Amino acid sequence: MPASGPGPKPPTIADVARVAGVSRTTVSHALNGLGKVDPRTRERIKQVAAELGYRPNLRAQRLRHGQAKAIALASSMPFAVAGGASRLGFYMEIAAAAAESALLHEYALVLVPPVRSGSGLHSVDIDGAIVVEPDVDDPATARLRERGLPYVALGRPVSPDEQAPYVDLRGGLVTEMLLTHLREQGAERPALIIGSGERHSSVDAREAYGRMAAEHGWPPVVATAPEAGGEQAGYERCAALLAEHPGTDAVCALVDAFAVGAVRAVRDSGRTVPDDVMVVTRYDGLRARTCDPLLTAVDLHLDRAAAGAVDLLLGRLRGADGVPMVVAPPAPRLVVRASSLRVRPPA
Repeated sequence: MPASGPGPKPPTIADVARVAGVSRTTVSHALNGLGKVDPRTRERIKQVAAELGYRPNLRAQRLRHGQAKAIALASSMPFAVAGGASRLGFYMEIAAAAAESALLHEYALVLVPPVRSGSGLHSVDIDGAIVVEPDVDDPATARLRERGLPYVALGRPVSPDEQAPYVDLRGGLVTEMLLTHLREQGAERPALIIGSGERHSSVDAREAYGRMAAEHGWPPVVATAPEAGGEQAGYERCAALLAEHPGTDAVCALVDAFAVGAVRAVRDSGRTVPDDVMVVTRYDGLRARTCDPLLTAVDLHLDRAAAGAVDLLLGRLRGADGVPMVVAPPAPRLVVRASSLRVRPPA
């Protein structure tokens, strides 16, 4: 039986130009959003390209324009708090949404594992990056600056000289929501557990807690735990806190891994959650939804936040006019669960 010959050749830009009755340059400009092409001509070219089944040669485009057509997602936040044993969590939820949004703009997303040195950013071929909740003197932003690559932050940058555009995750408001809820549930001596770094979430939480403690007469109790310690660090810090401050009746453990550890520490101290000590956390992720009891948390709308970060970065890459310095997802939403529910809502 004779071997089958090669299939039909895929349509080229010349085929689109011939059928549309325009030059190859006009086709290229129309399909890539370049130059000044009459809108009606642009739409006709796109229609012809679709009918012919034309697909641009991405490799040739990258070589021609000197672009990788790829952006990175990076963070110095360790997987002990950003992910977890299953590698699912805060960082990966952002990654999934950012990858989808980037692909809609014909960009690939390169996921750089959270490493303290930021060395992975030296070797990847990217046009720019999104840095998740940068710390002070963050290694990821340092590596990007060394390479002269543009970046945006997901979460307010905290370094004094940082001028990067960012997506506002409203750290202060989130903390106020959690503490207000605890107060409404009867808390009189709530404590705060935050990461030992200086990410915006910790900085904003400490400030919001201080304001509310002064306003409501709470004895201020703020404890820090190393992010790399994950759940065990949260357990140890909460156990010590309860021993030092036995009157504590609520714990706002900002990192969800710390909150899971805090629940275990409360129980091991002979207390119950929520009757003796309520526990709440910031991120409504897998840990909050599988902890026993389920954790009260906050929907940060990370899908919208990640998409906003992609749009912000691509605006910078394209040099678009009017690119904002700050964008914000929808307002955070409190998700009340059993870990803090003492006062039942009216039926």
